[in-house]
Order: sequence, then C-alpha cells, then structure tokens
Amino acid sequence: MIKISIIAPIYGVERYIVKFADSVLSQTYSNIEFIFVNDGTKDRSMELLDELIASKYEHLRPQIKIVNKENGGLPAARRTGMEHATGEYILFADSDDWLEVDAAEKIMREAERSHADIIYFDLVKEYGHKQSIKREREYSAATKELWIENIFNYRSFGYTVTKCFRRELYTSNKIYTPKLGMHEDIYLMTQLIFYAKSIVRLPEVLYHYRKDNEASMCADVRHRRHIASSRNLLDLYHNFSDSLATSPIHHVADGIVLRAGWHAMIHRVDLFSEFPWLAKAIQRAKLSTHYRTPLLFQVIVKIYAWSK
Repeated sequence: MIKISIIAPIYGVERYIVKFADSVLSQTYSNIEFIFVNDGTKDRSMELLDELIASKYEHLRPQIKIVNKENGGLPAARRTGMEHATGEYILFADSDDWLEVDAAEKIMREAERSHADIIYFDLVKEYGHKQSIKREREYSAATKELWIENIFNYRSFGYTVTKCFRRELYTSNKIYTPKLGMHEDIYLMTQLIFYAKSIVRLPEVLYHYRKDNEASMCADVRHRRHIASSRNLLDLYHNFSDSLATSPIHHVADGIVLRAGWHAMIHRVDLFSEFPWLAKAIQRAKLSTHYRTPLLFQVIVKIYAWSK
C-alpha cells in the first residue's frame, strides 16, 4: 500500500480547523502521514487541533507530525512540510478547506494503477451557502505544455490542492519556491508539470475550496495582491526562463514580463529598479493575443520599457 503525505500549513484558521482536520483525519485510506505545519499562528488553531486529535483520533498519533516554525507564509510552510514528508506521494491541503472522506483512497487507487507523477482532480468552490463545481480539462504528459500555458492565461486551474504528485518529482528536480504568498500555486505547479513524465486526470470532485468574497475586497488589498503576484512571477521567470526557452511554450516567459510590467505601471510600483533586467526582457518580448494582458496594454508596456 503506497504511503501518501498530506501537508497542511496552519495559520489563523481557528474558525475552520476542526472541520478541516476532521475531514483529513477521517480519511478511509489508512497509509497516510499527516503533517500539520504550525506557521506561528497566534490564535487557538493548534489548541483546537490537539483537542480534536485527543478526543477522536488518538489512535492516529503515530501517523501525525506537528511541525512548529516561525511565521513565514504559505510557501515557506509548505516547504517545511516537504522536509518532513516520507510518503511516496504528496498532497497539499489548505487548513480552511476540507476534503471528501474518500479523497486519499481514490487518489491512491489511481496511483497504484498508473504510478503517475501527477494525479489531478476536480474541486468545489464554496461561497458561503453557494457552491460551484470546477472541472479541469483533460491533460497528459503529451499536452503538458498546453496545460502550463492555460494556467498562466487563467484557462485552467493552477491550484496545488487539486494535484497529488510524487515526492521524487519535487526532490529530484531543482524546484524554486516563491518568497511571497500570492500565486504560489502557479509558481510551484508550473515547474512540477514541466518535469512530469506521466499525468493522469481523476474525474472526481474530491476537494472543497473555501473562496473569499473578492467582490468585497478593498482596493488596497487587491493592489498588494497584484504586486505580490508580479514579484512571484518575475522571480519564477528569473529562475525558470532558461528551461522555458527550450520548450514549445517559450512565449509564456514573454507573457510573464509583459503582465508584470503592466502591473508595475498601473499600480505605480518601481519593479524596474527591483528587477534591473525587466526592461530589457520586456523590450525583447514578442506581442501576442494569447497572453492574459490585452494587446494594447502590451504595446504600452513595451513603449514604457524602452523609455527606461
């Protein structure tokens, strides 16, 4: 029986931790390593988790790892969890969401059958009392470049939580992790998909993703999210562009810098000083209607880059 490690960073989720942990610890699959990473949370999340384990899941103590660290954000917490994982497969889960009780069993049944590098599945977005089922397109190792391109252009989901992957895929390749917690899923999954030699879709809804009400998000928060996203994507470009350059989707790298340049302009943040190579990268970038950034905006960004 293949072991799977479920890694869950915990920070500020005392309202949700019991429902989440109950869904994880009650999985019907038995060979699971549960890794809860306390990312320096200041609320009662860890206390509530311990109470739940003591009351219902004491028999699982040998399979549970509690890892404590100073607060460093989601990417760092996931990376810490990976350092403690021993399972052949890895599944990240966010501690304000929840899983179907047989999620691990269905994923591992597919892993036993296919031994795929990545097994991905569908999710439900939870909007309070409303739900929306999100089904992913069909991809394979032969179409992974299309998948990466679609993720960058928001035509497919970049969620890490809907993709179970071989731990070796992470440890045997030079995987970069972002410094900031925005679009970190795209950052990680782009690299894992790129290196994967086998990919299988499991057409099952196995994950419940709690969605914030973005319509009520204040302009300042949206501004900070866009800039954090741009910084992460530029970091990915800097670390990963050589690999992309030799692939059929080399133009994705151009789309990254053009989008970041546009965000820098409209949010008046000097990313050009922060990333000194950005202006020349934009100058070299080819315009395309395939990018997320509209063509007119791409032209404006290129003109601006030539003025730097």
